[in-house]
This record gives sequence, C-alpha cells and structure tokens, in this order.
Amino acid sequence: MKKNDEITLEITGMTAEGNGVGRYEGMAIFVPETVIGEKVTAHVIKVSKNYAIAKLINIENKSENRIDSDCKSSSSCGGCSYRHITYNEECKIKFNKVNDAFKRIAGLEVELDPIISAVSENRYRNKAQYPISKNVKGETVIGFYAGRTHRVIDNECCLLQPVFFDEISKIVKSWIDENGISVYDELTHSGLMRHLYIRHAEVSKEIMVCLVVNGNDIPNKEDLVSKLLAANENIISIQINVNKEKTNVVLGGKNIVLYGKKYITDTICGVNVRISAHSFYQVNRNMAEILYKKAAEFAEPDGKNVIDLYCGVGTIGLSMAKKAKNLVGVEIVPEAIEDAKFNAKANGFDNAEFMVGDAALAAKELVNRNIKADVVILDPPRKGCDCELINTVAKDFAPEKVVYVSCDPATLARDCKLFDEVGYKVISAVPVDLFPRTVHVETVALLSRKSEL
Repeated sequence: MKKNDEITLEITGMTAEGNGVGRYEGMAIFVPETVIGEKVTAHVIKVSKNYAIAKLINIENKSENRIDSDCKSSSSCGGCSYRHITYNEECKIKFNKVNDAFKRIAGLEVELDPIISAVSENRYRNKAQYPISKNVKGETVIGFYAGRTHRVIDNECCLLQPVFFDEISKIVKSWIDENGISVYDELTHSGLMRHLYIRHAEVSKEIMVCLVVNGNDIPNKEDLVSKLLAANENIISIQINVNKEKTNVVLGGKNIVLYGKKYITDTICGVNVRISAHSFYQVNRNMAEILYKKAAEFAEPDGKNVIDLYCGVGTIGLSMAKKAKNLVGVEIVPEAIEDAKFNAKANGFDNAEFMVGDAALAAKELVNRNIKADVVILDPPRKGCDCELINTVAKDFAPEKVVYVSCDPATLARDCKLFDEVGYKVISAVPVDLFPRTVHVETVALLSRKSEL
C-alpha cells in the first residue's frame, strides 16, 4: 500500500483521538469521520511503518449510529470528533475507552459502573480560549485550531459554547478591525492580539472577558469596554493578560483589570466559589457537580482528615468540608490558592487549609508536619501523577482511601497500576461525560488500602 491508493475496509474500532480504525492487508488504517461497523472507501494520505491515515471517500454500508453533523465546522475544527455519531454510541465508545485502558495499560480487572451521560450535549462549556489570527485573505479570525495544526478556523457559532460567547467574539473582532490592531504571528513573534479568553459562571450569570496580548496595553480600550458592557449586562470583569513569551501556553503571568473585578463567582455543590483568570474550574459546571457528588460518595468524608491534591480553587475538597474533620488543599497556581482560601472563609469553613506548591513536594512537607490523611483526593492534569507522589501518598500518608479524578483514562490506568504495586486496589470506577461531542471523558476511581479489604 502507498500514498494516494484507494482502499475499501470495514471500521472495527475507534482510536483515542476519535478516528475510525480498520485493517487492510494486516495494517491498521485510521479514517476520521467514520463509525464502527461501516464499510468505507478511503483515500490513503499517509503511510507509516505500522499504520496508515486515510480520508473518507464513500460509505458503502452506513452504520445505524451515524447522524448528520449539526455543525458545519466539525470536520475541520479540532474540537468535536463525535458530531457524526449518536450520543448513545458516543457514550459506549467512551465507556470502552476507560475499560480498555484499565485492561491494556494497567492489566487490571476493574468492574466499571455505567457511564454517567451528560445532562446536555450542547452549550455546556463555561470557558473558551479562542486564538486570534489572520487568514490567507488577511482577514481577522477568532476561533479554534484545525485538528493537528495551528491554523485557526473562524468561529461563527460553536455549539459547545453559550450563544453570548459568539456575540462577544464578534464584538472583539470588529473592534480589532475598526482600530487596525495587529494580530499575533507565531513565526515572527510579532503582533499584539493573541487570544480571547472568556469565562462564565452559570449560577450567578457573571462573565469575564480577558484579552491575551503580546504587549503591556491595548489601544482604544475604552471603546472596547463600552461595546462589551452595552452588549451584555452580565459582564463584570474585563481584563488584559500579558503574555510576551514564545510559547504555546495561552496565559501569561500578569493580569490588568480594565473594568470591574478580577474574578467571577459561581456556586457548585452548595459552595460559593470565586474564580480568577488563572484558576482551574471544570468547564462543565452541571456535570462537575455530579462528578464531585460521586467523589464524595466514594470518599465518605464524615469526621475524616482529607487531603486534596491539585485542588484548584478548592471545589472538590470544599464540597466535602462540611462533613470532614479537617481539609488540606494543595495547588501550584498561586491565584487559585488565593481563591481557595477566600472560598473557604466565605463559606464559613474554619477546618480548611490551603497551600501553594507542587503536589509531590507539598505532600512531603505535609508528611514532615505530621499531617494525617484518612482520605486523599487526586485530580491531576492530563499527565497524571508522578511516582514520587504516589509513593508518598501510599507509604507516608497511608490513607484508608484514595479518590482519583482523571481527565485521561490512559494516565489514570497507569497510575492505578502503580498504586496497586504499593498496596492500593481499585474498588470502583465510573466514567462521567463532562465533555460530550469531544473525545474526552472524566473518570472517578476509588482505591482502598489492600490491608483494609
């Protein structure tokens, strides 16, 4: 087989990136926008030693799980990978993704609970980070990166975001064009406007608008503030974020408030929370509430000492603080810890302590302070936990339970295997779909000390 061949094959599986996969002459072929069970004709666009990538040409036998995408950009945008598949089938794919990770990566037999499907498939995101660029015609575009590229697809209407995100984006785009403001170019590291960053609090309705700039200020900012406030009365924070680094990281370290407050507020699991620009907060608030309630069900925090590593603004731990004896939260982002401390005080929790630090180093510090843990909560970034942290949790804290919340089944499975090797067994796990129509899925797992079983 070689590039530009046309082949016919049956789609028998799905990759972690949401591409259909079949086999042709013994080789795995990845075909985007296909559905398990379909027979398709595909055009080979890349051939490697062990696999090939092909483009869908024709569907010979259509799956009953195929639907027409309701987004004209879904085939080019790198966001939604499952808009051509029924939501029920999507949930099956995600359940299997988590199940397969435990079996193949960890070699563990974990009896998964059924996946908790999303309350809503659309308009659920409370945060957007839109790159700003110029297209081949020299026009300003604000949108999303095309899959596996840094070419920006213009965002006219994203079905994952609230409608008013689209409206704010259009206002910012018009303001850039009217004022002749330059747009950032990654290759030359020149131009001012890098990203448009929006956050929304679903309960309070408060909105934050933040412009990420390759500079220290923006021209005619009074005009932008005036237009944004006239368009939406719920905007209570307008900021610029200074990012002059040659980096793919969206936010720089400095925020300048142009209007209102430096944060917005929301409520989750009955806890009022303050959220700053840098603070981690789940993008699907309604499903996060379901996730946190499941984590609390696993933790059984009544009268127990709880340590919440990677705590963000403290949402998971604070949702259990009312029942817990003591709560200690750790987070590496200083602004998030500021918010967590404020949130604890504002909600009347005097049994909660929060500290800034790398999770592994902070855990060692807590051990040296003789801080006890009956339950340890882990909610790491996509890369998961390192071995040092896992050893500290298992050998030094030696809690009755570990509740692990993960956004990546592969690193969750890897870490659960490491925990298994140091005396902790996965008792239960449940996938929770916080990210419908995308390939991502959250999972919460309960691990118990083997000596307790």
